[in-house]
Amino acid sequence: MDANLKIMGIVNINHDSFYCGSRVSGVRQFNARVRKLIAGGADAIDIGACSSRPGSEYPGVAEEWRRLEPVLRAVRRYFPGQLISIDTFSADIVQRAFDIIGPFMVNDITAGQSDPELLPLVSRLGLQYIAMHNQNPPAIEGKEIRRLSDGEGDIVARVAGFFRNFEKRAAEAGLNDWILDPGFGFGKDVDENLELLDRLDELKVFGREILAGISRKRMTYQRQGTKPEDDETLAETRRLQDIAVERGATWLRVHDVGGITPGRACAMN
Repeated sequence: MDANLKIMGIVNINHDSFYCGSRVSGVRQFNARVRKLIAGGADAIDIGACSSRPGSEYPGVAEEWRRLEPVLRAVRRYFPGQLISIDTFSADIVQRAFDIIGPFMVNDITAGQSDPELLPLVSRLGLQYIAMHNQNPPAIEGKEIRRLSDGEGDIVARVAGFFRNFEKRAAEAGLNDWILDPGFGFGKDVDENLELLDRLDELKVFGREILAGISRKRMTYQRQGTKPEDDETLAETRRLQDIAVERGATWLRVHDVGGITPGRACAMN
């Protein structure tokens, strides 16, 4: 792996994210998983309170915050100085989180489409931001979705068109420093995901860091007939992650870091 590569370890504080090894219940399990991720070499800890697996529904801002608040207070107490990413698309959540832990990375699976207040807020707060390609952004009650259109052509051309449109919207909001996430697994079949991976270097034209979230998704197990938690899936995940780095990924968002094995991770739940 590239010495400049950064690893983002996943912690899901919900019951329905697709991979059991990333799920925790309560502050004690949260702290234990974060410590293991850091010991394994994670540069950032990505905290998600709501599942984004296919078929999942957003439970609302109130429920998202009910899950997040206790672990963010634990972050402030037990992990000061640790780089934290929060997987959210709500400006309200970002502001509340900032009030507790200060600066963090906003990992937005909607690229600002679900909440028109998010990009201006991130800009004002000076936060690091990850924008992901997603043509099916979830709705937040009381807010209008502002969709970004894709480009025309194959999957890479469509993703590139999406980010050209995002680049304009981000500039209008005063947000000039952002990381590009092509959205593996979001509205794409396995063939499209693999083509996007193989041609990932074509997205370097934006001059942005690129984050690849491949870990244990369908592109790593569907053709093998395995399941997300299987060892064969982990092996294929790592093979595809190597390709992503060769093609220009500077961040990997992962479930497995260093010595954390699937068995030990799942045993926490």
